[in-house]
Amino acid sequence: MSRIGRKPVAVPNGVTIEIESNNKVTVNGPKGALSRAFSPDMTFQTEDGNIVVGRPTDQRHHRALHGLTRALLQNMVTGVSSGYTKDMELVGVGYRAIIQGKSLELSLGYSHPIVVPPPDSITFEVDKTGRMIIVRGIDKELVGEVAAKIRALRPPEPYKGKGIRYKGELVRLKAGKSSKK
Repeated sequence: MSRIGRKPVAVPNGVTIEIESNNKVTVNGPKGALSRAFSPDMTFQTEDGNIVVGRPTDQRHHRALHGLTRALLQNMVTGVSSGYTKDMELVGVGYRAIIQGKSLELSLGYSHPIVVPPPDSITFEVDKTGRMIIVRGIDKELVGEVAAKIRALRPPEPYKGKGIRYKGELVRLKAGKSSKK
């Protein structure tokens, strides 16, 4: 059996899970609510405060769905209970970020500022130096997608490392031109 799929999903206090007959799962918690439709082949059982995901057969397709379903359910529970964040750094002279209303305004060395409006359930934070961006939300997939779109506006270049990067991301720098002697 799948090692990930057979682990039970712990349901913390303050989180409620509703499973409908068509495998639509709704998770409510202190930070909000998430809903997702899972494959009709997967089964959900409640056992003493935990949710256990089951599969009908050992076919390759069902084995793959088993671990995926359990991981997505765990991400939903974690999201509504504690939320997700993605920290990003701006590296480069004149690269700054500020919050305008709810939108994120970036100065990235272009002739114009770039405004990034947040999708529903996503919030932006910028530190006082304007060099750290924090993307917060309850949907792990959406937080990662928004962070990736922001990074794609000016990815780190390989010679000086200027651009937007995830916090702790290692950017391999190339050597510059060498002079002939």
